[in-house]
Amino acid sequence: MATGYLEILRARHALRLLTGTLVGRLPNATAAIALVLFVRAEGGTYSLAGALAAVYGVANAVGQPVLGRLVDLYGQPRVQLPAAVLAALAMVLFAFAGTEPLPLAYAAVAAAGLFTPPLEGGLRALWPSVLGGEEQVHTAYAMDAIAQEVMFTVGPLLVTLCVSVWDERAALLVLSLLGVLGALSVVVSPPSRAWRSAPREAHWLGALRSPGLLVLLAAFLCVGIALGSITVASVSYADGHGGDAVYGWLMAGLGLGALAGGTVYGARRWAGVPERRLRVLVALLAVCYLPLTLTPGPVAMVLLSVVSGVFLAPCIACAFIIVDRHAPGGTVTEAFSWLVTTFTVGASVGTGLAGPVVQAGGTVWGFALPGAAGAVSLLVLLATGRVLAAPARRAVVAASSENDPNRAAEPRFSSGDRA
Repeated sequence: MATGYLEILRARHALRLLTGTLVGRLPNATAAIALVLFVRAEGGTYSLAGALAAVYGVANAVGQPVLGRLVDLYGQPRVQLPAAVLAALAMVLFAFAGTEPLPLAYAAVAAAGLFTPPLEGGLRALWPSVLGGEEQVHTAYAMDAIAQEVMFTVGPLLVTLCVSVWDERAALLVLSLLGVLGALSVVVSPPSRAWRSAPREAHWLGALRSPGLLVLLAAFLCVGIALGSITVASVSYADGHGGDAVYGWLMAGLGLGALAGGTVYGARRWAGVPERRLRVLVALLAVCYLPLTLTPGPVAMVLLSVVSGVFLAPCIACAFIIVDRHAPGGTVTEAFSWLVTTFTVGASVGTGLAGPVVQAGGTVWGFALPGAAGAVSLLVLLATGRVLAAPARRAVVAASSENDPNRAAEPRFSSGDRA
């Protein structure tokens, strides 16, 4: 199983790009918990902490596709590193200014979220130029999904470590520094400096003019809702079954399941088109959410949380392939950034929906929401099968259009038009 992953990590620049991207994304992965801890240390309320975290999330959701389009237009070094520096400076300003005056705090946090560089989409755009073939790129996408689970597990631990050794302000400063260093490591690498987007047809919608991509985003909005609602339902369950420790185990179980599922999925080759495979994976994801409504004792519930996470990383890895197939030429970074944004927005919506549902119907109904969201995602994919089955262009990994040294223009491409 490990052979495929080792082959990727042995490829020149691969380990550096993966590590740099993960380190550079730490500020984004830990923003919510770092902001909450800092605001509470400053004497602010949980409402203020939540509002600032929400502002960061919304700004990040807006900034990712915008910066992704700029990367496609101007290259990675000219966008990623300046954005990382601006995001870090904004967070440093917030760390030293604190929560007063309040408008400055909101503005600094919003800027930090808005300028967070789209390293995640950038890495996926680089894989075809670093790896040897389509199968290796697909395995890299699965490894990427696995690495995300590790990052979102390690990140909060790093925050708590910084707080225990120094304080909450130091945690913000350390994470901001790591974000810049990670981005710097990526953009000075030869693949990042050499990468150029394919020529693109001028269009104000950019990547969103692809019907297949729009279908995928609609489906993953629902997957995000499912994941966001689980976090709230798990808090409700833990309140009646042991408190914070049980909640931690439930979240760890969810991550462990995703880690195991992604590892197995990426270790083998899959026949057939990825669009059909995604429908099967989303169906299995929805089915695995349903046993959570049984709400048994803590030990059994943790095991069910592991099962519920098994197909999450495979769904994400498969979605990466489909984005690659459907993104219009010259928009690959933007397209991947839209997937990140949609998933993040969906998780936020799921968190917002689950609160009233749990309040009105209890924990069981809270855990019913992920299964329902997964079912809606599957219905979207089934109802739009013909649209999703018609890629807007050949896959980058097959045609290598994003790294075409001849810069061959696509049909309908208008020379000089960049949008």
